[in-house]
Amino acid sequence: MAEFKEISPNASAGAKLHNWFDNRFPTLFAEYRKHMSEYFAPKNFNFWYFFGSLALLVLVIQIVTGIFLTMNYKPDAAKAFESVEYIMRDVPGGWFIRYMHSTGASAFFIVVYLHMYRGLIYGSYRKPRELVWVFGCAIFLALMAEAFMGYLLPWGQMSYWGAQVIVNLFSAIPFIGPDLSLLIRGDYVVADATLNRFFAFHVIAVPLVLLGLVVAHLLALHDVGSNNPDGIEIKKGPKGNRWSPDAPTDGIPFHPYYSVHDIVGVSVFLMAYFGIVFFAPEMGGYFLEFNNFIPADPLVTPPHIAPVWYFTPFYSMLRATTDTMVHVLMVIIVLAVILNFVRSRSSTAKKGAIAVIGLIAIGLLSVFDAKFWGVVVMGGSVIILFFLPWLDRSPARSIRYRPGWHKTVYAVFLIWFAALMVLGIMAPGPIFSQGSLEWLTNERVALVGTLFYFGFFLLMPWWSQLGTPKPVPDRVTFKPH
Repeated sequence: MAEFKEISPNASAGAKLHNWFDNRFPTLFAEYRKHMSEYFAPKNFNFWYFFGSLALLVLVIQIVTGIFLTMNYKPDAAKAFESVEYIMRDVPGGWFIRYMHSTGASAFFIVVYLHMYRGLIYGSYRKPRELVWVFGCAIFLALMAEAFMGYLLPWGQMSYWGAQVIVNLFSAIPFIGPDLSLLIRGDYVVADATLNRFFAFHVIAVPLVLLGLVVAHLLALHDVGSNNPDGIEIKKGPKGNRWSPDAPTDGIPFHPYYSVHDIVGVSVFLMAYFGIVFFAPEMGGYFLEFNNFIPADPLVTPPHIAPVWYFTPFYSMLRATTDTMVHVLMVIIVLAVILNFVRSRSSTAKKGAIAVIGLIAIGLLSVFDAKFWGVVVMGGSVIILFFLPWLDRSPARSIRYRPGWHKTVYAVFLIWFAALMVLGIMAPGPIFSQGSLEWLTNERVALVGTLFYFGFFLLMPWWSQLGTPKPVPDRVTFKPH
């Protein structure tokens, strides 16, 4: 047992209280020092580094508002929609809590998408932060599951039919698909059993997983240190600064410097967040869809079923995976095998092995139908993010010091991702209903976007090495502001 630290009888009441807790709970203060006051972060963080703390803030908002919503919500197919209406109309402040929760769901994905894009452009997934990135992608996957299950709970028309469509996709998996979709639903159609299962996962199971992954993400980050816009390890170079002889020269304590710095981002975020909550909670039907204000009716199918906006890029890829997409993939595989034989300097045995793999891939594409490959494409579009640390082989970590045309590649990737998001919201069919562009259908444009999305990652080991990077400075570049 450690000896108690003594304090002067003349010390202030605050100092005495601090000493009292420090003697009885020293681990708390040790962790505070490790992760706050003695955690040295690079001094050149910019506005892109607001989004990590904002994601944590939104998580807290969602948990707190979710607790209050469960106090009056009934996970019963006959009463779920009515209970939501009761919360909105009769519970004091219920409308405010419900709109905070629904707006928070969209805010969560906005913040997470920006946070992930920052990691993408600054190379925050590169060695030694591979595990930080993997935990982050796992958080994103858990967040998608949490949002999908929560989307069913209002038991409106779009909730019901969206769940019906997505759960039915699992039936496309060979051999186990029908049984798997039945297990997820708990019934042959989306019904009361489905609602109860999704409620249990949304309220208990997935949040516990999400919280565990967030803790693992933060601990892994603080063990290896934060990246910065220059992509340089701040522990390199001269040691020591005015805070500690063991601290990196270009590092500053997270608290109070970045804890105060983040207050700026939090203030701006909360102004926008509450502006939406009070003045535009439906956000034109994108945050809360109009069809979801109609009770679920298994006998009436909405004319256009689409998920919430943050799922639409992946839903767009699913819809783009038709027989045409399968045939295009076959052609690409054949061309890749031919190009490997013509241009590659590999041994004959290696070329033969690649040809065999190509034939197997073509065989699999022809055996299984497009619906199954749509599920594979939709799932693969998220799973591929986990492998990003091993796909990027650029000598420079940050986009700042990569060849200029790399910025164009990243910008085009962002544009296509946004385009897929818009296409997923739109109804299938021609984008322009009149004129000579009727051939330009939603699915065809989405097909090109899907190929670019996967090409961006799968070809990254090749294109990320092309070009000559700019000289990377030995120390971080910082301009006081």
